[in-house]
Amino acid sequence: MAEQYGFYVDTSRCIKCWACVVACKQWHEIEAGTVSRRNVTETVEGTFPDVKRKFESLSCMHCENPLCVANCPTGAVSKREEDGVVVVDDTVCIGCKTCEQACPFGVPQYVEVEGEGFKMDKCDTCLSIGREDDQPHCVLTCPVQALHFGPLSEMEALAAEKGGARMEGETAPSVYVS
Repeated sequence: MAEQYGFYVDTSRCIKCWACVVACKQWHEIEAGTVSRRNVTETVEGTFPDVKRKFESLSCMHCENPLCVANCPTGAVSKREEDGVVVVDDTVCIGCKTCEQACPFGVPQYVEVEGEGFKMDKCDTCLSIGREDDQPHCVLTCPVQALHFGPLSEMEALAAEKGGARMEGETAPSVYVS
């Protein structure tokens, strides 16, 4: 396999503006109130007057050892050889939700497709709609440049500058956070 790609989230820059979430929904024509391929979470640490807030914009982790791929009974979920991005073939997905149960991060979500039942939906790094400058639209839209996407070696270097680290887990998530 070619080099694994992934994300780096600079939490010192994220301002919880939701631009990444809105861009994703807009570019993928996702109806409001349904699935969200990218989510912004908030963590609060400490007690008054020493309180720290941290925001993280996360999507599919595009794991090196994805359990969703290993557990999909139809082969609808696969990992691309050229960059390690985990993708879904919705023509093969039967909506059984096995991938959802296997994913330790709760990433897979389901949308009802008229006449076909439920199909899994998740971040595909904008492969299904075309990337601009080889970047997902969430990265390009971030007004404070808190999101980055590329080869893991580059994401590791960016994270190291800020004292960040790779997210942990048995699946080896392809995400660095600082």
